[in-house]
This record gives sequence, C-alpha cells and structure tokens, in this order.
Amino acid sequence: MKPNDVILQTVTKVVTFIILTFAIYLFFSGHHEPGGGFIGGLVVTSALTLLYLAFDIETVREGIPVDFKIVAAVGVLIAVATGMGSLLFDKPFLSHGFGYFNLPIFGTTELATAVLFDLGVAMAVVGTGVTIILSISRDA
Repeated sequence: MKPNDVILQTVTKVVTFIILTFAIYLFFSGHHEPGGGFIGGLVVTSALTLLYLAFDIETVREGIPVDFKIVAAVGVLIAVATGMGSLLFDKPFLSHGFGYFNLPIFGTTELATAVLFDLGVAMAVVGTGVTIILSISRDA
C-alpha cells in the first residue's frame, strides 16, 4: 500500500517557492550584507532536498533533468575563471571590481564581479550538496 503524502507534497510546492525566493535574496545581498554564493547555494540545496523527500527521485529528475556533478564542475570553473580575470588587468588573484551603471528599468545599479564569483560558488555548493544527498539515498 502506497502512503498518502498529499499534504506533504502540497505544502512542499509552496514552501519550496518561498525557500528559493529567500535563496535569491541571500545570493544577491552577499557582497553588502551576510549572504552570498555559499549560503545561497546551501538554501537552494535544502529546497531541492525537500523536493526529493516529498516526491520520489524519479519524479524530481523528470522536472529537473540536471546532472549535478556537471553543475558543481561548471561552478568551480566559473569561480576560478573570475579569479583569473583579475590577472588580466594586473591585479592580484580574486580582486574585486565594480561600477555603477544606469540600467533602463532599475536606474543606477551597482554591478560587481563578486556576483560572478558568488554564482560559481553557489553552483559548486548546489552541485556538491545534491550529489551527496543523492548518493546517500542510493545507499539506503
């Protein structure tokens, strides 16, 4: 007999949206306040773990057909490439650059290279975290 997880699955759909919204906030506030790529990636990993717990792995893989090992590798590559980019301008490795730009909808906005580095870190954390969770679930 299959357990009835309708309440868990319904709540998970709503809560996952809230968790992912909070992860985006943490990610973008990272270079001015506590947060950034690492904590944002951990929060995204927790949302994906909740999906894996509420639904079975095959159902989530149909909705999110991503190889998380590749996500982790691309994330590390982006983080390292961002650090190496500063060497092109005769700056120390991982030097941070930023500027203020007038964007059509947002107005005057700060754009920083730290966001690219944080993107790489977040991808590496999500890829590694979900790969670990999936590996543990196969052993059980």
